[in-house]
Amino acid sequence: MLGGGHNFAVDRAVGEQIERAMPGLRDAARVNRAFLGRAVRFMADHGIRQFLDIGSGIPTVANVHEVAQARDPECRVVYVDRDPVAVAHSELMLAGNDHAAVVQADMRDPEKILESPQVRGLLDLDEPLGLLMLLMLHWIPDESDPLDLVGRYRAALAPGSFLAITHVTGDNQGENLDEATDVIKQSKSPDQVTLRTHAQVSALFAGFEIVEPGLVGCGEWRPSGPADISDATAMNMLVYAGIGRKS
Repeated sequence: MLGGGHNFAVDRAVGEQIERAMPGLRDAARVNRAFLGRAVRFMADHGIRQFLDIGSGIPTVANVHEVAQARDPECRVVYVDRDPVAVAHSELMLAGNDHAAVVQADMRDPEKILESPQVRGLLDLDEPLGLLMLLMLHWIPDESDPLDLVGRYRAALAPGSFLAITHVTGDNQGENLDEATDVIKQSKSPDQVTLRTHAQVSALFAGFEIVEPGLVGCGEWRPSGPADISDATAMNMLVYAGIGRKS
């Protein structure tokens, strides 16, 4: 959806179907990616020098380590993804970068991630870090208890740490979103989207103080220019975005 070449044919086919059902979705993907950069810069400007990116995917432009290390070359970053191809691409991209690494693991196993040699070698869990869960938690169904999952990560974070979340919402989206999610259902993927309301996504920040401007449409979270916002109002609101700080 971001226009890159590092992806799979089956994902491209589903992406094209979703785009037909909900025109403008590529803008929503771009707006989410722009938020990633703003979130990392915000955290770095508040003293964060280590980052854990859950569900990082196949590398594309403006990765976390590129944004963070542009602020301070000493920033350390660990990426996490369960897909072996995404991990292999990340390992190639990170070769020679002693301040970044990747872990192959499922986000639903925080203990494995936090005890991994990569995290233990690069990150100090006794110091504040930036945790990113962008476009990830809507893949966790209610029966898998996403509140508990986030809580297990929160318990491992030092005070002063930040959590960034983006999450697809069904609030005020209309029939096009239903058609788009139907495409995913028909793909028979084991991963299905769980749309959540503003209140439900806000609840994922339990134990964190949400920073201004709060939980808002992705394009409305401290935009720095036209590139951070879509011309289609609905695409700015398709995904909620927020950052919380653990006190």
